[in-house]
Amino acid sequence: MKSHPISYIEALKAQSVISQYLTPTPLTKYENLSLLIGAEVFVKHENHNPTGSFKIRGGINLMHHLKQVGTKGVITFSTGNHGLSIAQSAAWFGMDATIVVPENNNPVKNNSIKATGATLIEAGKNFEQASQVVTELLEKQDLYYVHPANEPHLINGVGTEFIEMIEAVPDLDAVILPIGAGSEAAAATIVLKTINPDIQIFAVQAQASSAVYQSWKAGQIIASDNTTFAGGFATGTAYEMPFEIYKNNLTDFVVLTEAEIYEGIALAAHYTHNYLEGAGASTIMAAIKLKDQLQGKKVALQFSGCNATPEEINHAYNLPTFYRGKEII
Repeated sequence: MKSHPISYIEALKAQSVISQYLTPTPLTKYENLSLLIGAEVFVKHENHNPTGSFKIRGGINLMHHLKQVGTKGVITFSTGNHGLSIAQSAAWFGMDATIVVPENNNPVKNNSIKATGATLIEAGKNFEQASQVVTELLEKQDLYYVHPANEPHLINGVGTEFIEMIEAVPDLDAVILPIGAGSEAAAATIVLKTINPDIQIFAVQAQASSAVYQSWKAGQIIASDNTTFAGGFATGTAYEMPFEIYKNNLTDFVVLTEAEIYEGIALAAHYTHNYLEGAGASTIMAAIKLKDQLQGKKVALQFSGCNATPEEINHAYNLPTFYRGKEII
């Protein structure tokens, strides 16, 4: 499975599979955000997917292929959205799933994983330590190891969101998306750059977990601290397979403080009335920081997920920007 090609053609094949389970998510133009940024701003609502995240696309595509070769069960590590995607997709395809998450992981995501019938194991202090537990379990169980990034069928499946995006707005100039393990940035590259090599792809990550940003700047994979509250960003390293695809195809990179990530959650609610998690809402703050580069363009912000904790939402919704929005400068 891990030697399967990653390409626009494979994303088109994945679309025929995924369309049996998902309806296309909206790409909505927001006039208030357009006025704020000085561009035509659209939002791709991946937060409206089952499981509340874009990752379900990759999960469905992978399980479709694994089922064809008789795989009985899978195992992976995750901070939540990837694990929930694998757990739910496995359940739909009648397969067993074991999901390893870090200790003190987002309880909203943990409960959703359990609700699929998957086995949830809490172990390790962070994303990387959880991966080590998977390695230990694989020695005892006959399961297919789903890596959250180095897995072609995940990347091809995620590519379907960008097919939908470009079909809806063919003359799109730029896309802003959050980046953690990197499957989405890789998927955006294989689809959007194939259709329009001039389209701009901007990435956003947490300053507290900025390994991907540092790797992109250096042109090689670098490990770094991983302490952000925002699970969608919470990786301490870039991963080889997606990194090789997106590393030379990103126009620019935005890094956000924890306070700015919370502000993004507040702004998403204020301007779009959507309930989002930190990584999911980060693209609004990134667009504000990229405002000068985006003037007059057609820009898509990706809302990647909505699985925030009540504490995160409470913190964000007590910020002034939840009530007032952002001042137009």
